[in-house]
Amino acid sequence: MVPAAVPAAVAVGAPVAVPRRRSRRFWPLWSALAAVVVLLTCGLPGALLVGVMRDRAGPALDRFGAPADDPATTAARQLTERITAQLDRQSAALLGGDQAGFLAVAEPVAHRDLRRRYAALRALRVTGWQASVNGLPTPVEGRPGEWRLLVEFRYCFVVPDCRTSPVLTGTRWRDAPQPRLLAVEQSRSVETGTRPWEVSELAVAVGARTVVATTPALRGKLPGLLAEAEEAAKVADTYVVDGRPPDRYRIFYAGKTEWQRWYGGGRPKWTGGYAVTVGGGHHEVVLNADGLATGGVDDLLRHELTHAASLPERGYPGKSTWWLVEGLAEYAGADGRSVDRYEGLAEVRRLLGGGWDGRLDSLTPADSAPADRVGGSYGISYLSIRHLVDRYGQERLLAFFAAVVHERRPVAEAAERVFGESWSALHDECVAYVRAVVG
Repeated sequence: MVPAAVPAAVAVGAPVAVPRRRSRRFWPLWSALAAVVVLLTCGLPGALLVGVMRDRAGPALDRFGAPADDPATTAARQLTERITAQLDRQSAALLGGDQAGFLAVAEPVAHRDLRRRYAALRALRVTGWQASVNGLPTPVEGRPGEWRLLVEFRYCFVVPDCRTSPVLTGTRWRDAPQPRLLAVEQSRSVETGTRPWEVSELAVAVGARTVVATTPALRGKLPGLLAEAEEAAKVADTYVVDGRPPDRYRIFYAGKTEWQRWYGGGRPKWTGGYAVTVGGGHHEVVLNADGLATGGVDDLLRHELTHAASLPERGYPGKSTWWLVEGLAEYAGADGRSVDRYEGLAEVRRLLGGGWDGRLDSLTPADSAPADRVGGSYGISYLSIRHLVDRYGQERLLAFFAAVVHERRPVAEAAERVFGESWSALHDECVAYVRAVVG
């Protein structure tokens, strides 16, 4: 994320581990027979004995030895198969540029929303679109014949055969030989929230390394944004850590309303932009149009695109490494300018004068922090990275970044391995450099 006039922080989603289901265990046949003998010996009534044996036997088994579905589950599975066929038709229509076919699986009540989604996805040059059901449908309370089903959509933009990004969404259907789509809900995943193409009309410009999207009201900004994004991408490409630059940097320029809706909104007031991981190795960048009215888009783009280039898919380890993540992005944003031209030096000086304990791992600003505190945190992070690059070079700095952020090694271990120095000494060097710069 970046403050409107200051720098950036990345929003990331934490992976959720799903426990494996334990398979049901059945008693061996000899155990069941032994139970019968005991029960008969004790004189248990015949009806009760039958009931006990039925319970011990478990559910009915199909011809493969697996538990057989009850009629309701069987019907739900059959409905799922029919819905899957409809989703496949709709996916093919989207990729084929067939709007009529895209709408054909849905009732008229859903057409307005689907037209907007279709237009936004086509404008983004969707090249991959896969829909797969997640679980079985459940009946909608109070609406006979209507069902809700979770669907995972996986998408690619511009580049064919890219690693797809997933989004899990609720859908509603009316049961029929060919089920009819009634609604597609907005995704509200904890990790990323609602994607722009789910809720907004989009105007899009595509370049060699970037795709930039905004609302129709801000369409006039697109030529300038695309030109700046393409230049920023050249810089960001030099900070790729895992050897795989993004196939396209995805950038969304948000107006006031969209800033509060896209990806869940709710960002700190000082934020001018942020990058959010959306899976498939992609990070999508959002810029706050209101916060950038006075300029500074080029610095911000270099900063955020460097997040997209350098961060691992699962995000970074936590607040203790915030200075390293943001410092690298700030260093890229400065694009080789001399230290004395860095705009946040006054904020750094104020933070050094009070309110900071002198530890790099405690620099993360609170969401409610005032702008000068935020600017000081970014500035100290930038100057620390600047010192490490000046001393060891960018290649070794990126190796250190990879060890800490990608491999999640302790900072002390990474410093010894990459720089051949103790982290305690290097940390103090960085802080001393910061103090020397601002006097």
